[in-house]
Amino acid sequence: MDVMDLPVHEVDVPIRNTAQPGLSGVHVFTGPADSRSTADGAPRRAAGRTRTPPSGKRPDRWNARSYRPDWELDWPATTVGRWNDPYSRVRAADNGDLEL
Repeated sequence: MDVMDLPVHEVDVPIRNTAQPGLSGVHVFTGPADSRSTADGAPRRAAGRTRTPPSGKRPDRWNARSYRPDWELDWPATTVGRWNDPYSRVRAADNGDLEL
């Protein structure tokens, strides 16, 4: 199956600022994946690539940009589900796949 044919997933990773402990938020990654477990690992690989020079388009279409050294991602607290485009008129059906 071509990566373009895969459903888009959303991976929400809680973040906190190590320089200013009161600041926190969520970093949202989106991309195609054949399963939730595949989607869960993709942002970790993409985040690891932010520390290396760009190598062009990624075949898996997961990218991470704007790496900020003072922000720490809380990978164990990650949630994964199918992505719902907030601008779409069609919403993904809740088939029990959503955890967000």
